[in-house]
Amino acid sequence: MGFIDTTRAEDHAVESICRVLREQDCQIAARTYRSWKSTGRIVAARTVSDAQVVDAVRDIAWTTKTNADGVVVRKLAPEGLYGRRKMTAHLRRTAIPDAPAGSVDRAMRTLGLTGVRRDKGVRTTIPAKDGTVRGPARSRLHRRGTEPDLGHRLRAPRGAVEPSGGERPAPP
Repeated sequence: MGFIDTTRAEDHAVESICRVLREQDCQIAARTYRSWKSTGRIVAARTVSDAQVVDAVRDIAWTTKTNADGVVVRKLAPEGLYGRRKMTAHLRRTAIPDAPAGSVDRAMRTLGLTGVRRDKGVRTTIPAKDGTVRGPARSRLHRRGTEPDLGHRLRAPRGAVEPSGGERPAPP
């Protein structure tokens, strides 16, 4: 919006400025610019509170230090590893007592913070040394009926009727 303002100060029309921006893959409509510049524009309360929460979460999650060279370095603080629930509790305790959980969730998503889980991940398969899939899923699904002692543990498909002699049908 600042570019359009400075270009308008040089006596260019908003439509022509937006046309040039469109050619440069920056899609801004003249109507959008005018609505931004209108004086009676009301900003939603949620937008304002979300901006405050984003600033507070950013201040909590990162620390800022200046090197001896004068370079500002941002580093992720231990609080930056908090999940949504813990970050909400910490934010309510320290910075914004009435911070909504949804705003904290949106702020963390905006800042790219996901939190760290302490539990072990779900292990669905166990890879073999030769690269083939092994484990419970493979042994139950792909080995069905190949061993003679598994026959008594197999169930008939739903809706199948067992023969009168009590024998189960052979698995497909």
